[in-house]
Amino acid sequence: MTQKKTVFSKDTKFAELLTGDRRLLQLLPRFGIGLGFGDRNVAQVCQMNYVNTSLFLMICEIYSNGSFWPGKEELRQIDLGDLLSYLKASHRYYLDERFPHIEEHLHNIIEACGQKYGPMLSHFYDEYKQEVMRHIQYYEEEVVFPYIETLLNGQRTDSYKINEFEHNHTNIQDTLDDMMNILLKYLPGDILPKERIEISYDIMDLSDDLNRHSLIEERILIPYVESLENV
Repeated sequence: MTQKKTVFSKDTKFAELLTGDRRLLQLLPRFGIGLGFGDRNVAQVCQMNYVNTSLFLMICEIYSNGSFWPGKEELRQIDLGDLLSYLKASHRYYLDERFPHIEEHLHNIIEACGQKYGPMLSHFYDEYKQEVMRHIQYYEEEVVFPYIETLLNGQRTDSYKINEFEHNHTNIQDTLDDMMNILLKYLPGDILPKERIEISYDIMDLSDDLNRHSLIEERILIPYVESLENV
C-alpha cells in the first residue's frame, strides 16, 4: 500500500479542481453541490453546502489518482455517516440515471441488430446490470450499510464482519468485455455506428466510475469500519 502525495487542498479553487479532472463533475450531485460557485475555494464551497471538506477531498483524490490511499489520521477527520450518505447517493445515481440513460440508447441498437446479435447483446447487458444491482442494491444496501449503522449506534453483533465485504466485491469485467466486443468488433459497420460509439463511451465511463466506487469502499469504508470493530 503506497500513499501518494495529495493533488488537491482545501485552498484549491473549486473550478480548477473540476477542470483539472472532468470526472469530478459527476461527484457534485452526490454531495448536493450545485454549480455557480464563482471563484470560491474547496473549503468555502463545501462549507456552503454542509459537506465535510476532508471527505470531499479524499474522494476526489481517489477518483483522480488510483494509487492514493488515505492514512489513519486522514480517516479520523471524516464522519462515517457522511460517507454512507455519499455511497447511497452514488447508488441512486447508477440505478436511476446511468443505467436508464444507457438502456434508452442501447434499445435502438438492439432493435437494429435483428436476431443474429440483438438477443446476445441484450443478454450480456442484462447480466452486467443484474450483477451490479445484486451487489450494490441488495448486498450493500441490505447487509453492509445496516450493519455499519448498527455499529454507529453503539451496538455490537457477531453475525457479520466488514472483512466479508472485501470478498464480496464482484468481478464483472468479463461480461463487460463480451458486451463491448459485440458493440465494437462484431456488429456490421453500418448498424448505427455513431450511436454505438456514444454508448460505448457511456458504458466505459460507468465501468470506470464503478471501479472508483469500489476503491472508495476498499480504502475508506473498510478500514474505517475495521477501526470501529476493534474498539
